[in-house]
Amino acid sequence: MIVRASLGFVTALIVTLASAAAWAGLYNPKTFTLANGLQVVLIEDHRAPIVTQMVWYRAGSADEKPGKSGIAHFLEHLMFKGTSKVPAGEFSATVARFGGRENAFTSTDYTAYFQTVATEQLERMMELEADRMVNLTITAEQVDSERLVILEERRSRIDNSPASQFAEQVQAAQYLAYPYRIPVIGWEHEMRGLTREDALDWYRTHYAPNNAVLVVAGNVTLEQLRPLVERYYGPIPARALPPRLRPDEPPQRSARRLEMTHPRVTDVSWRRGYTAPSYGWGEKQHALPLQMLAEVLGGSQTSHLYRALVIEKKVATYAGAFYSAGNLGPSQFVLIVNPVAGQDIVAIERAVEDVVRDVIANGVDAADLERARTGMQASTIFGRDSVQGAARVFGAALTTGRTIEDIESFPERVEAVTLDQVKAAAKAVFDEARSVTGVLRPRSGDRS
Repeated sequence: MIVRASLGFVTALIVTLASAAAWAGLYNPKTFTLANGLQVVLIEDHRAPIVTQMVWYRAGSADEKPGKSGIAHFLEHLMFKGTSKVPAGEFSATVARFGGRENAFTSTDYTAYFQTVATEQLERMMELEADRMVNLTITAEQVDSERLVILEERRSRIDNSPASQFAEQVQAAQYLAYPYRIPVIGWEHEMRGLTREDALDWYRTHYAPNNAVLVVAGNVTLEQLRPLVERYYGPIPARALPPRLRPDEPPQRSARRLEMTHPRVTDVSWRRGYTAPSYGWGEKQHALPLQMLAEVLGGSQTSHLYRALVIEKKVATYAGAFYSAGNLGPSQFVLIVNPVAGQDIVAIERAVEDVVRDVIANGVDAADLERARTGMQASTIFGRDSVQGAARVFGAALTTGRTIEDIESFPERVEAVTLDQVKAAAKAVFDEARSVTGVLRPRSGDRS
């Protein structure tokens, strides 16, 4: 049987679900901290006999020493090379034998490792992950070999992509001092000089239980989990940790502009980024309203930018806005436009600036804000369905200074955002003097 429901009914249902989740708790996590400082979070989900274990370290590329860019990501690779107890390759082979999945990733603010397996294999995953928290062994030959791997990764993902090269240059221009200007993968000339000693120094400095968050999501109870955590992670000693000091971002007093051409680029693209606060930096009260503003301005085909440039003026094939509130340091509010072929970039910029000026002067409509509110609440509720997604939410938040209460209360805080708060956030961020504008154009000549 096919059931058809009106859009209004579906929207009302989503709002009801979001409101219910806000009051009842999104994830209802259970948490405790070991004597060695390891913070543990459990999100129970008994719908399937699987579990995800994620270990998050409060160390990312923005914590690297000058001249050592890429070392956080490099160590992520080397963490799979084995320990004094587990030969190289055995960790991944064990996960594969169990039919599980594993991976790791490095960001500016954290590094994380995870496995998703059948619940009965969780104990073995904990044994392996706890072992490599403290017993990693790497040889000079392994370092030399893996250095070639990360250099090839940089070549394939960045150096071979004009769009990625351009994004890297714009990112570097957006920040005057803050280390977000350095790519997570590193600058090639510095990556080539990374050594075994650099990797072990990073490991011994940052990989410790008191600098980590263990998030477990899935078909396990606290009564089952706690003895395993205490057995495998509990004996690992805490370490003295360096303060997490980073150079702060000074005020930007002049707009900056970059233009890049490349023979492999076929269409012009335009973007403008504004230095913006986040949950961890600057005027933090603007972070959540900015998330909602990004939805209203460029989050869908009903957004202000899309309607103005794509539907009404027909000068672009795409127009959107992006903003990430979760940084430990300063964020960016980014506007992106892909113009229709032959359109003048100056006219495109004026059209975008008209939309921005209108938001600064008049704010946004109540209906637009309500659509953004409903969409954010619904995506948050539905994101609860993934055990790995739930673990990612908590790990990313807890390694960047937020709390469990911040996560649990998110739908309620979204519900409380007002039109005046969104307008104030727009006024605070949309200052052209704090912007970086980038244009990527085709270039005639030989392809390279």
